[in-house]
Amino acid sequence: MKLNLDGIKDTGAWAGYHLPKYDIRQMCLATVKEPKWLHFGSGNIFRAFLCVSAQRLLEKGCETTGIICAESHGAELITECFRPHDNLAVAVTLNSDGRIDKEVVASIGESLTTADDMSRIEEIFCAPSLQMVSFTITEKGYAVRGSDGGLLPQIREDMETGPAGCKHLMALLAALCLKRCHACGRPLALVSMDNCSHNGEKIETAVTEIAAAWKERGYIDDQELQYLKEKVSYPWSMIDKITPRPDARVEEQLAADGIEDIKPFVTPGGVYAAPFVNAERPQYLVIEDDFPNGRPALEEAGILFTDRDTVNRVEKMKVCTCLNPLHTALAVFGCLLGHTSIAAEMEQPELKALVTKMAYEEGMPVVVNPGIIDPEAFLEEVLTERFPNPFLPDTPQRIATDTSQKLPIRFGETIKAHMERGTAGSLKLIPLVLAGWLRYLLAADDKGEAFTPSSDPLLAECREKLRGISLGDTVAAETLRPLLENRVIFGVDLFEAGLAEKVTAYFNEMIQGPGSVLAALKRLTGAA
Repeated sequence: MKLNLDGIKDTGAWAGYHLPKYDIRQMCLATVKEPKWLHFGSGNIFRAFLCVSAQRLLEKGCETTGIICAESHGAELITECFRPHDNLAVAVTLNSDGRIDKEVVASIGESLTTADDMSRIEEIFCAPSLQMVSFTITEKGYAVRGSDGGLLPQIREDMETGPAGCKHLMALLAALCLKRCHACGRPLALVSMDNCSHNGEKIETAVTEIAAAWKERGYIDDQELQYLKEKVSYPWSMIDKITPRPDARVEEQLAADGIEDIKPFVTPGGVYAAPFVNAERPQYLVIEDDFPNGRPALEEAGILFTDRDTVNRVEKMKVCTCLNPLHTALAVFGCLLGHTSIAAEMEQPELKALVTKMAYEEGMPVVVNPGIIDPEAFLEEVLTERFPNPFLPDTPQRIATDTSQKLPIRFGETIKAHMERGTAGSLKLIPLVLAGWLRYLLAADDKGEAFTPSSDPLLAECREKLRGISLGDTVAAETLRPLLENRVIFGVDLFEAGLAEKVTAYFNEMIQGPGSVLAALKRLTGAA
């Protein structure tokens, strides 16, 4: 069985797979002729969620065009994963009851790279039919400034040299929008679908700051800058679907079915990819309905459209209370306790009690119900179906990536809400997780054995601030002050929040020696 357009013609061989129910070649021709949707970042969630959603619209007859995907950081996904298979992919849904649903996804009408296909990408941006450009490029992809607040070197260079020859994607995006301004003048929506707070604001800030620098240097005029501010929209969104790296067990299953050439690989940029994706069934995408040139009818695929305030409330509910902080807690303590599976962690009483009590006792009292999704039902699904799913090969090591970038939103916002209520001093489990992360930075597990922390842009800097601290030591809060007062990392000054001494005490409790992390968890969660 070959995963390409000719191969899937043999429908008998693909028994047990959902095959596309539309004319794929006709869809590709229509997509090239009148593009509506361009997407940057062709990773797992793009194919498991967005491409499947686009496929639903094609099958229902709601749309005749698919998605054009583009890569700006390396071409390997396009050249090694997409094009050899005629842009087809296999989406595997790993249900919590052990059932596996398999689908061939064909909604990518064209695949491009900024390295080799810029003239085509410019042509797409200039097409009056283009309605939106979306992104799943991770939060780091939108950054124009480093942790020190200074402009990134590439951004500074792009600002100085002007719209021609930009290298950073955000500068390139601004330049492409300006080409559209001159070519057709039609509006456009730039839609971040990344799992980060206020994602639309991040694109808007990057694009307009770069463009303002160009205007200041005389590269563009007031009218061009106003196009980016008034004709281009930057909708906010909240996305949620756990899409782990390609799993060896899934690969074995697909190979046993007879599919050829589906072996996973790692790109030079460290991205784990394969011609298949594996993911959980639950999925949520809530988007601010601000599309000045129209949009695909994605509500027909279950995607929710609403106003910005509602998106913000949904995002805060998920990122600050009902999922992301729980994930981070499991990531930190999972690494310390030697786990390699989120589902297995949920079988350990101390860890299950940690995330359950933290969510219900410390998060839910300050959560704002967004109305469009019920927080209680969402949290119940997370704790009883999603995290315990033994068939989802997700790891604490994956989730622990970039933790320093996640803490201010996942915990800082809840701490702020409690500070406003005067209840921050009652917090116990959130400070425990923050202390657990400090313990994690020592790169020694609960047995005292060394492990390699997951990648994080502030890892070296944070570890340096703990240099000299070893298991068996006891430290004062003042020793930890450079970290505990850092608002960039925690979202708040933990001294001002009245939590510095508590975090320090928990940290000391967990560095006493082998087994002290688990002992602290037992004591503070009350788990049997």
